[in-house]
Amino acid sequence: MATTTTPAFEIKNPVDGSMGFRMIHFDDNAYFKELQRVPYFSIIWLFEGEGLLKADFTEYNISAGSMLFFAPGQPFMISGERMKGVMLNFHHDFFCVIKHHKEVACDGILFNNINQTPLVNIPPDEAPTIRLLITQVENELQVAGLAQHDLLISYLKILLINVTRIKVSQDHVKPPVMEHAGESDALLQFKAYIDKHFREKHSAGEYAELLNMTVKNLGKIVREYHGRTPTDMITERIIVEAKRELYLTSKPIKEISYDLGFKDEYHFSRYFKNAINTSPQAYRNSLKKAWS
Repeated sequence: MATTTTPAFEIKNPVDGSMGFRMIHFDDNAYFKELQRVPYFSIIWLFEGEGLLKADFTEYNISAGSMLFFAPGQPFMISGERMKGVMLNFHHDFFCVIKHHKEVACDGILFNNINQTPLVNIPPDEAPTIRLLITQVENELQVAGLAQHDLLISYLKILLINVTRIKVSQDHVKPPVMEHAGESDALLQFKAYIDKHFREKHSAGEYAELLNMTVKNLGKIVREYHGRTPTDMITERIIVEAKRELYLTSKPIKEISYDLGFKDEYHFSRYFKNAINTSPQAYRNSLKKAWS
């Protein structure tokens, strides 16, 4: 059966005409059945139906009330029955969750933490508040009024704050303000740059140059808060993406190597094995055994 969606309500980036923010309603089973790798932050709220989500090396059962959160480029797949809901996408230039962390506190809770489930179950007593916010966003997208961008940002912030509170309460995780307390703007920017450039920039020096500081100063900032090196953080991000590719796709390892910015498969395999003590092929084989 063909995918059924409403036309997307969308606003463009005035600088280059790219997608800034959009809302899409879906009302069948097919919309997410193929591997998704959306270049935007994504929020998916399931109104009806049930299904199975595969993301970050884990499978999750989802049903009516489930709200899902994905960072740009984060791969996922959903299979389901009678699925109906809404999806919000926004570009990091429209709203950057890392840049606005002190206001919204969702980074590392809703987005950008593979150790946390991307799933939040919205309680029935909280659903009307979330529904109202979604309706307000849709109304504003349909009829562009004065200060449309500012108003959409406000609605998005309120939505993210509300759902972050729900997730912190449900999962008993450390409040995100505590997680990031003391992080400097430079450190937050470093993390944002890693997410944006990890495919082509693999060295601390390249990020220090982007930040207009020395490698020594960058290392001092990272060690002070995280107790590790900038290279450790860069490597962790690359390995996370490699694991996602090995788990969710059937791409040849040579192709994954190229996509992640390595000059050849041998270089990538050695890098991967040094990081987690197993080769990419052995890691993929272990996943096949686990899910067979």
